[in-house]
Amino acid sequence: MKILSEAKTLLKDNIRDYGMYIALLVIIVTFTVLTDGLFLSSRNISNLLDSAGYIAVLAVGVMLVIVIRHIDLSIGFLAGFLGAIGAILLMHVGLPVYIVIPIILILGMFAGLFTGFLVAKVGIPAFVATLAGWLIYRGAILQATERSGTIIITDPTFNAIGNGYIPSLLEVGGVHLLSVLIGVAAILLYIYSAIKNRNNKMKYQFEVVSRPIFLIQLVFVSSIIGYITWILSNYNGFSWTVVIMFLVVLIYHFVTTKTVLGRHIYAVGSNPEAAHLSGINVAKITMIVFGSMGLLSALSGILFTSRLQAATTTAGTLFELDAIAAAYVGGVSAAGGVGKVTGAIIGAIVMASLTSGMNLLGVGIAYQYMIRGAVLALAVIFDVMTRRKASA
Repeated sequence: MKILSEAKTLLKDNIRDYGMYIALLVIIVTFTVLTDGLFLSSRNISNLLDSAGYIAVLAVGVMLVIVIRHIDLSIGFLAGFLGAIGAILLMHVGLPVYIVIPIILILGMFAGLFTGFLVAKVGIPAFVATLAGWLIYRGAILQATERSGTIIITDPTFNAIGNGYIPSLLEVGGVHLLSVLIGVAAILLYIYSAIKNRNNKMKYQFEVVSRPIFLIQLVFVSSIIGYITWILSNYNGFSWTVVIMFLVVLIYHFVTTKTVLGRHIYAVGSNPEAAHLSGINVAKITMIVFGSMGLLSALSGILFTSRLQAATTTAGTLFELDAIAAAYVGGVSAAGGVGKVTGAIIGAIVMASLTSGMNLLGVGIAYQYMIRGAVLALAVIFDVMTRRKASA
């Protein structure tokens, strides 16, 4: 009974963090029931995660932009444009993949840094600066693809990034062994990280949950990781898209939670004036965050172009809105200073799950847009209400 009471209190005090997971669980259960289990099939889960990849990568970057109280509307068409540049370098110039990918990532980073310069140094509002970028990159895509409208990519290595799977060391009964090993490693890494984090908090006398609740959390999260691993292992294993997503989460989670840069980003988002007075270079942080956004836009463009195996004139359309929606659904605050990398990824998966489930049920595209819009509105309402409650 005591455990149940503590669990209720924990959920109530951390509803912002747990709300998105509850929403995802409700969505999964609902669509699984309505589709007679088809939603949770190995093929559908694999396709769902792959289709969420390029938006999830964008959502991580835009989450940090929103955390520092800015916005970036140019990221969709920047991703599409850089994907087209990659296709041109591969197919028309003849450069190998291992040269093209670094070039695209560097171009994306510089594009983001330039936007950050306009915002931080010149003083142009982020909405205006990135809207200008939206128009410029939209025109650039049209210009890059004007000859044929579509640039078909035939490079198998590049196309494997968005469509391929990690190699299998061995298949036992149709189960992808390497994917199972990676899943086990992920569970062990999570358990080690959680125990270490709890011990550090106890060492400095911070409040922690009781041991039974902590063990329940470990078992719950480990079970989810294990279940997803098992589902994917019974199909083709982990795709390269999922691996890239995982690496992005790992790197950005470390940067935002374990480094001075991460603390400065959240300090700027919480109160830019106070951050400046405490010695933090707000302009520098702003440029770094926008540079990171440009880098992730380039990665998103690579993932999408590879998955499509072509660069098209419409690549990047509405990517920015999907990413922003995913960030808000994932718990980033419109007021700045609050947001998690894991939340952005979960938000992207929530939106992708909605789309996948509605497609399986044959819901019309018009209703799909309305439902996704309603979910975004509810996420922002939830954010406002939880902030009011916290400040009351």
